[in-house]
Amino acid sequence: MSLNAERRKRIVTTHVGSLPRPDALTKIMAADDFAAESPASAAAIRDAVAEIVRKQAEVGVDIIDDGEQSKPGFVVYVMDRLSGVEPRTDDIGPHLTTRETLSFPEVYAHGHAGYASHSGTLPPRFACTGPIRYTGHAQLRTDIENLKAVVKSAHLLDVFMPSASPTSIQSWQVNRHYKSDEEWLFAIAEAMREEYEAIVEAGFMVQIDDPRLAMFYMLNPGKDVKECRHWAEGRVEALNYALRNIPSARVRHHTCHGINMGPRVNDMEMKNIIDIVLKIKANYYSFEAANPRHEHEWLVWEGTKLAEGKAIMPGVVTHTSVIVEHPELVAQRIMRFAGLVGRENVIASVDCGFASTPRAVPEVHPTIVWEKLRSLTQGARLASRELWR
Repeated sequence: MSLNAERRKRIVTTHVGSLPRPDALTKIMAADDFAAESPASAAAIRDAVAEIVRKQAEVGVDIIDDGEQSKPGFVVYVMDRLSGVEPRTDDIGPHLTTRETLSFPEVYAHGHAGYASHSGTLPPRFACTGPIRYTGHAQLRTDIENLKAVVKSAHLLDVFMPSASPTSIQSWQVNRHYKSDEEWLFAIAEAMREEYEAIVEAGFMVQIDDPRLAMFYMLNPGKDVKECRHWAEGRVEALNYALRNIPSARVRHHTCHGINMGPRVNDMEMKNIIDIVLKIKANYYSFEAANPRHEHEWLVWEGTKLAEGKAIMPGVVTHTSVIVEHPELVAQRIMRFAGLVGRENVIASVDCGFASTPRAVPEVHPTIVWEKLRSLTQGARLASRELWR
């Protein structure tokens, strides 16, 4: 059964990408001498991917991934796959000044609930010191082989693999080589094109992880909405350049606001960026819609007509709270969107990833993550009964 055909019969479910790693893998990845290609690491990653696929299928998620088990971070993994990039050795300082840090200085000064590490306030840790080329073919091939080996036996509607956007990658670096930021950005886009295309050639959908597109406003207190929109337009142009050879039906785009359990009063409003997001060469658009700062924004989609084959993937379960949403609430959220864009154009998802980095204390405890995903699938079934009765 094809994804498009199944979407005409019921609400399909997915998530954003990162899922909790086993404790054993977390410990291995936290070691100073961690090397993904070492026999112990490689075996732990293979086992983790097999288990994460099994669990996703068990709770009933339709479109799954490898949980990003091999990646030490949703962007930082790329730094080992590009030439011309080196860790910074200069004094980079503790934090950046953003709209959030200015509004809540006491919160960020004391690092409550790890806000600082999840708000984009950390300065770039890498430098672009030479021509950027993609060199991660072996690592990517291993990721693809690990996922292919286990999805064959699972009854799944489709499979995706996340990959960082050119904008996200650029935000983790400072430019010490290219003549302009635009030249630098397009060099990153051309390099990452190889990863995007290889994922699709392997038979998976590629998901572009692009939080900076929505976060730029919060991160730059000196810029107004108009300036941030102009900046975002240029980033979408670079992303579409990287996606130029890929059918949009095999591309998912995810943007979010980066902060997990933070105040969020300075997030860019969806109404100020939705038209730019829809210019991205993708058929599926993932965004935050379940946390209290953005749940009201479902109304932004009123009057929006999606092109044939396109769908939205609103978060109907959030990563910003440890409360497990009731399936009936999940169903209500799904039906709101279905009422505006059509039931066949909604794929139920989550706001963001649940484990963007391997942490001794996880962002959301694994037992809660799996219960949230179970609630997601239960809510989708409830919504389907109402929408197709």
